[in-house]
Amino acid sequence: MSTANYGDTIEVTAPADFHVHLRDGELSKLVTPHVHRGGFYLAYVMPNLVPPITTTEMAIEYKKKLKEYSGSSKVEFLMTLYLSDALHPGDVKNWKAAGVVGVKSYPGIESYDKYDELFRAMEVHGIVLNLHGEIPSDHSKNICVLNAEERFLPVLANLANKYPKLRIVLEHATTAAAVNAVKACGDNVACTITAHHLALTVDDWAEAIKSGNKKFFLGSDSAPHPSLSKSTATATSGCAAGVYTSPILLPLVAHLLDSFGAIDRLADFHDVQADYSSGEKTVVPFWASREIEWQILNVK
Repeated sequence: MSTANYGDTIEVTAPADFHVHLRDGELSKLVTPHVHRGGFYLAYVMPNLVPPITTTEMAIEYKKKLKEYSGSSKVEFLMTLYLSDALHPGDVKNWKAAGVVGVKSYPGIESYDKYDELFRAMEVHGIVLNLHGEIPSDHSKNICVLNAEERFLPVLANLANKYPKLRIVLEHATTAAAVNAVKACGDNVACTITAHHLALTVDDWAEAIKSGNKKFFLGSDSAPHPSLSKSTATATSGCAAGVYTSPILLPLVAHLLDSFGAIDRLADFHDVQADYSSGEKTVVPFWASREIEWQILNVK
């Protein structure tokens, strides 16, 4: 895969997106081909469908559909399960053979103690624990989206210490506090950073990426929603929060890294179409109205 900017060319041999939402049904048929279109050969797939992916049978069937929708035999899909009481420690030994490499934890879990046996089995079999690191918003405790991640960081440190052989990834970190917390943990803890957070958040990511620290790598959290759900909200239901970057991901990351002098880390870290439609489904990518200075030259 090569990407270029007005004469400068960089070859990325194994571009991987370690956090992507590919949905299901008609929307999945529309967006799954965009993994390859956006420059990527590997997609680490999130399990939060309706109902969520909680068994190897469900993961196998979902992966089969994604490969059918992909349009490219070169894209590898790594599957995850949704952390819940439906997961049994005795089944963990069979997960990798079924293509399952991780378990995703979402906000709302008050205590991880009940998953002790599960996590210890995951340590033994090399299964990753992917953490959406937020404490649920609670106005009585002064917790909201602006400080929910930082309030979660002691939980991260506790899990890292309690399970030193468990591979843990803090997903889509948004704050300098999270970056520092990941650095302070052992080698079993890493962290994904999204392209849109590189563009939108106020904390300075430059040093974490420019340093080449292997704890930090790309997980786009590309999350498509029909355009109507992104543009409307009610008093009881806000607009969808996901940011959709898959169709432009590799050029977008190159553009952003180049903007703060880190383009040499592109391989390590790993005019936009206004929208994409299929039937009644339409999704609009991030930066749809802006020029990206890098573009994909070829896909091998």
